[in-house]
Amino acid sequence: MDPIDRKILGLLQQDAGLSIAEIASRVGLSQTPCWKRIQKMEQAGIIKARVALLDAKKLNLGLTVFVIIRTNQHDDVWLQKFARVIKEFQEITGIWRMAGDIDYLLRVIVKDMDAYDAFYKRLIKRVSLSDVASTFVMEEIKYSTSLPIETPGAP
Repeated sequence: MDPIDRKILGLLQQDAGLSIAEIASRVGLSQTPCWKRIQKMEQAGIIKARVALLDAKKLNLGLTVFVIIRTNQHDDVWLQKFARVIKEFQEITGIWRMAGDIDYLLRVIVKDMDAYDAFYKRLIKRVSLSDVASTFVMEEIKYSTSLPIETPGAP
């Protein structure tokens, strides 16, 4: 990947709705070579998807919760069930398997505390967990979906 590819990716991370003509102009290419670069990055899986980012608060989804999960079960049967069940919850917008004291970290976005309580009850009913702790976001200071592909001093 060269600096032009990185510039293309940076532009797409800022606005995936840009036209090929606009992207090509900004990176100093004609449209066809620019489009071919984008297609190549899509085929390689570097560009996973092009999506619209929505404003959760304007959609009445005002509560973000980070859920810390610990379990005593680490066998394959439990792991498969956990993965299957977790994927069914639309409220879960991110999940990570962790190293250290925490087994899993979930990001959950819901309307309010009542909606979170209902989510929590459905979750613990569906899968066996040894400990669940929740932390509630009071203020979002920084949130980005952009990856740091243009690092200072990088070629």
